[in-house]
Amino acid sequence: MATFLSCVFILFFLCFYVVSPIEAQTGGFSVELIHRDSPKSPFYNSSETPYQRLRDALTRSLNRLNHFNQNSSISSSKASQADIIPNNANYLIRISIGTPPTERLAVADTGSDLIWTQCEPCPPSQCYMQDSPLFDPKMSSTYKSLPCSSSQCASLNQKSCSGVNCQYSVSYGDGSFSNGNLATETVTLGSTTGQAVALPGITFGCGTNNGGLFNSKTTGIVGLGGGDISLISQMRTTIAGKFSYCLVPVSSTKINFGTNGIVSGPGVVSTPLTKAKTFYVLTIDAISVGNQRLGVSTPDIVIDSGTTLTFLPQGYNSNLLSVMSSMIEAQPVADPTGSLELCYSFNSLSQVPEVTIHFRGADVKLSRSNFFVKVSEDIVCSVFKGITNSVPIYGNIMQTNFLVGYDIEQQTVSFKPTDCTKQ
Repeated sequence: MATFLSCVFILFFLCFYVVSPIEAQTGGFSVELIHRDSPKSPFYNSSETPYQRLRDALTRSLNRLNHFNQNSSISSSKASQADIIPNNANYLIRISIGTPPTERLAVADTGSDLIWTQCEPCPPSQCYMQDSPLFDPKMSSTYKSLPCSSSQCASLNQKSCSGVNCQYSVSYGDGSFSNGNLATETVTLGSTTGQAVALPGITFGCGTNNGGLFNSKTTGIVGLGGGDISLISQMRTTIAGKFSYCLVPVSSTKINFGTNGIVSGPGVVSTPLTKAKTFYVLTIDAISVGNQRLGVSTPDIVIDSGTTLTFLPQGYNSNLLSVMSSMIEAQPVADPTGSLELCYSFNSLSQVPEVTIHFRGADVKLSRSNFFVKVSEDIVCSVFKGITNSVPIYGNIMQTNFLVGYDIEQQTVSFKPTDCTKQ
């Protein structure tokens, strides 16, 4: 399913710190998120223009969407991870695993739950090529295999037993997969203050049979979804179920946990979070364009930081863009990327109508940059795109310059207009 908070984020976890177990138990902390196209990312290509990077992001967004299908209901408690391609997410994360800590760079994915990394022993025929050394559980004093009788093993969709040990299996929509030993370890997060946060007993997958379209620069996946074994859920008591982020276009930012993740103050609006395994689902009642309020017949929408565009049912999206076009005096032009549906010459687009997303109980008024984006030096396009046979997704461009807060305990998502470059 979706690309919001499949989003797919990049979280940056540093490894050599003075560990602060007190901070891990109380209070709050923040961790750097690295956009895969930002200069801090190993994927950064300095020869690319901003428009080329945007086109790459659009391609990833469309590829990610292809695996959000109606056969996996977003409200189902059994949503399948096979419906997502985390390798197309927009953010990476560095974590440290084990004692002593070993640094890992992984894809941060709000559309999946399991944390896994490539582990020894893993012959080249069974693991994808990785630039950094594989994690060796024999070198860690805190590694512990989980038995088949464990609750963590029971929570997996796909598992088997090797003797008494639990073996996990996870597959993704592009054919990529990971199989291995389910275990617990100490995960260390490097906060933006320079003080480390140690999380003992975190369930993760030690992958010894992994393949597909994973990149050699990354070592696995950090699942940030809502399922029982995601990093977010496993930190639930530590962070009081709260986290937030403030996205900046194609730039590194941070994710805030615990008291740091509280979104409050003037301008905050909150909407209920649908209880769904893995995916974070909101309800949209309508979208207003200018003075026209367009009711929504398919109200459930996945909020995903890993998806660039906002995808709506084709008929509804066509009507929305038609109404928007009727309120713009300029003449539409063709999209040079061939992906988007409503585009204009940048110089001709002097005024656009106001657009408000009416979530259940929360009206989110968008800025022009939330729904129009420059795809070339002289052309801008709407980021609303129609879909068929897939689920609606609220993408990351519409989330930029909002402090977006999740409260898993209260089951709400909050939005606060914010200049995220100052966060």
